[in-house]
Parts: sequence; C-alpha cells; structure tokens
Amino acid sequence: MSNKGPSYGLSREVQQKIDKKYDQDLEERLVEWIMAQCGSAVGRPDEGKVGFQSWLKDGCVLCQLINSLYGPNKPIKTIKTSTMAFKQMEQISLFLDAAEKYGITKTDMFQTVDLFEGKDLAAVQRTLMALGCLAVTKADGHYKGDPNWFHRKAQENKRDFSEEQLQQGKNVIGLQMGTNAGASQAGMTGYGQPRQIIN
Repeated sequence: MSNKGPSYGLSREVQQKIDKKYDQDLEERLVEWIMAQCGSAVGRPDEGKVGFQSWLKDGCVLCQLINSLYGPNKPIKTIKTSTMAFKQMEQISLFLDAAEKYGITKTDMFQTVDLFEGKDLAAVQRTLMALGCLAVTKADGHYKGDPNWFHRKAQENKRDFSEEQLQQGKNVIGLQMGTNAGASQAGMTGYGQPRQIIN
C-alpha cells in the first residue's frame, strides 16, 4: 500500500473493521505450522501484521507450503523469488489454484490483493486455517506439525439402506409434518365474533 495515500471517511471505517478481524494468536499458530511443514529454510517473520504480510507477499512461502501438502506430485514446479510485483502476484495465484485443487472451497479463499496490498490479512489467515484443517482431516501422511493446531473437518457418513428399510420408513410420519395430538381448536370462536370472557 506504499503507492496509496491514507483513506478517509467510510473507506477508513471499513478498513478498520477489516483490520480488527486479524487474530494475533492465530498468526503465531500459522507461522509455527508453516515452519514445521516447510522447514526452517522459510525463516520466521517479524511479529505483527506487517511482518506476516511481507513474509508471505512474494508467494514463495505459500507455494512451498502447498507443495509440501501434495507430496511427490507437486503442483507448482518452479518457485522463483522476484521483486517484480506481477511475478509475486502470479505466484500467489498459483498457490490459490493449487489450494482449490487440494479441496479448499472458493468461499474460504482470499483474493490476491488481500495479501499483496494488505487489504484483508484476516482472509489470508482464514484460508491458511482452512488449509490446515483440510490437511489434518485428509491424514495422508503429508501433514507435519501438531495435529491439535487445527480441527478436523466433518467427514461424509454414507449410509446404505436396504429396500425393506426404505419401505418401512415410508410408513412413519415424522414430527416435521406436524402432529394431531396436543393442542386443538376446541372452544375457539369463528372469525369476526368477539371472544366471550366470563368472570
């Protein structure tokens, strides 16, 4: 954001609300996980949002992270450090494409500008959190680090019912359909007639 001046008014209020969503504790956990997953060669960022952003901004750390989760079939073949903005943004886009193929949903993904320009680093945290949760859930041996750092995602619990069980289920009236026991309209008067209150 070095090429932009300060924001004022509504833009500033919106940016302040977005900035409040950034979680310092989550940053520490994500840094520990990325270092455990990629090795100490990625280095440790300076504390705070600015350090976290500059650590991930060129896309190299993110590309190494997603490659480590795929195992031998790495989706990003070459990872190059570059000072050119469009090359850095291209690497972030490569990470996002590989993360989507890994199983991250579109709603959990950040936009390239969220990281590159520092617009919404909380969204970057959410994407990395979703990636960690998915890696723990897959349990394919590629996840490194403490499995307690992330919760497991819900797994499909597919059930196969026999034809006889399906036929029996058709005879049961579920409570969602309503019931004829309990409250009734006994004692109610017709529409438009006053209610009789007797003391």
